[in-house]
Amino acid sequence: MTSSFVLIRGGGDLGSGVAIRLHRAGLFVVITEQPKPLVVRRFVSFAEAIYRGKFTVEDVTAKRVYNQEEIIEVLSKGMIPVVVDPQLKFSKILQPLVVVDASMKKTSPDLGKDAAPLVVGLGPGFEAGKNCHVVVETNRGHSLGRVLWTGSAKEDTGIPDVVLDKGVERVLRAPAGGRLIACVQIGEFLEKDQLIAEVDGIPVVSPFKGVLRGLVHPDVHVRKGLKIGDVDPRADPEYCTLVSDKSLAIGGGVLEAILSIPHFRVKLWEKPFV
Repeated sequence: MTSSFVLIRGGGDLGSGVAIRLHRAGLFVVITEQPKPLVVRRFVSFAEAIYRGKFTVEDVTAKRVYNQEEIIEVLSKGMIPVVVDPQLKFSKILQPLVVVDASMKKTSPDLGKDAAPLVVGLGPGFEAGKNCHVVVETNRGHSLGRVLWTGSAKEDTGIPDVVLDKGVERVLRAPAGGRLIACVQIGEFLEKDQLIAEVDGIPVVSPFKGVLRGLVHPDVHVRKGLKIGDVDPRADPEYCTLVSDKSLAIGGGVLEAILSIPHFRVKLWEKPFV
């Protein structure tokens, strides 16, 4: 097996947006995830394949795999393999040409430049030339999606994007540590103060009228203060299943970074399987 593919660490909404842009451009992509991903925007995240076995975002399908042979088989069928591998053990075996760290920990990463010939870091915590080769900015504004070959991404502001004058209040956080029990489904219309979920028996209610845009997978255990959901005041269920403009912009930045290296332009379009 050759190394002509891109490994993306993290199948959340941003990592999945990157995966979709690269996949549509004809590149071969593999995603690694945690055993129980705590992804909020699950309907636009390939991490959902860990729970369901297979999951489609827009027109791209991902399938959970368990070994190298299944990775090759899924790639050969035009799908994206998703494997539980938080420590990137498969990376050492498969030796990808590019690693994109989309884990979005927003702290100093545990991944270095030696992980692949090209390591792309997304957002806060990454510094080009130090813990990755290149950084793609993830903060909204004129710098969103820009490729940085020197310097660092902007620090995490901790402030959610404002949607129809709703900012911090649209983010749902766990009121306690414990098991999350969902009471509604992603995409459902919500009234103000409507019950959305319970964590350790404590209710989580909607802060205003809108649509439930995201919620972590039911029955997982969460820690107090963790972001567990997102209410959209625009009240359009279609937004729950569409990749965001932010994710696509970041994906475009990753594609630009890859294509900036001349010999990658040919290598990455070779089939990574026999």
